[in-house]
Amino acid sequence: MTPKDHAKVADDLLRAEATRDQIGLLTKRHPDMGMDDAYAIQNAIYRAKLAQGRSVVGWKIGLTSKAMQYALNIDIPDSGILFDDMVFHHGGTVPKGRFIQPRIEAEIAFVMKSAIGGADVTRADVIAATDYVAPSIEILDTRIVRVDAKTGKTRTVFDTISDNAANAGVVLGPERHAVDAFDLRWVGAITSRNGEVEETGLGAGVLNDPVESVVWLARRMAQYGQSIEPGQIILSGSFIRPVECPSGAKIIADFGPFGHVDIAFE
Repeated sequence: MTPKDHAKVADDLLRAEATRDQIGLLTKRHPDMGMDDAYAIQNAIYRAKLAQGRSVVGWKIGLTSKAMQYALNIDIPDSGILFDDMVFHHGGTVPKGRFIQPRIEAEIAFVMKSAIGGADVTRADVIAATDYVAPSIEILDTRIVRVDAKTGKTRTVFDTISDNAANAGVVLGPERHAVDAFDLRWVGAITSRNGEVEETGLGAGVLNDPVESVVWLARRMAQYGQSIEPGQIILSGSFIRPVECPSGAKIIADFGPFGHVDIAFE
């Protein structure tokens, strides 16, 4: 793909977000696209949103579980950008029509107190740079169809990365913990929709340790000249499958002693 192609796709995705009218698979339109193309498109969206007055409040890491990697036939996670208009309050309500096909995932969020970056970032670096960890919900949406109606072909990781890793929102729970207050591998969540348990999981599903997920992100960002900044939120990756959130859905992610997060969809 050319830089002109990247810019055109980014414009199409931004328009789909604004109109809530999904576009077709990018990998069908550009069958030879690769990982660098996908991140170049995401970066074009980043530049456009900054020009619109948005600011970056953090990053999300996706595809950290083996189950999701096997499903997409990849062996690495992906990442996306959190913007200021993506932050929703615990116990709040997402307005009707805000998203196209919203889903949620339960995750452990890291909030950073100092910058971190570089190809040689270590686990100790991440721990030292973390202000606190908290329970969180990530809201997912996709500006690209999940399945092509004519061929039955599904999205690939390149489609997802281009679409800002299907990023749409973040909800932080009120509890804040020191990064070493819990063994994050054993922090889990019972995620319910309208009072019925839909998914459960443990932090170990995230690259065996959510801290290692943040290490991966910092190293990946270094490849693109980026770094994690103080105050930013890092969503370390989901340890449950996505839960659909149609209108009227009430979501509770119960992390036990670690805390809880609630969000509703109008």
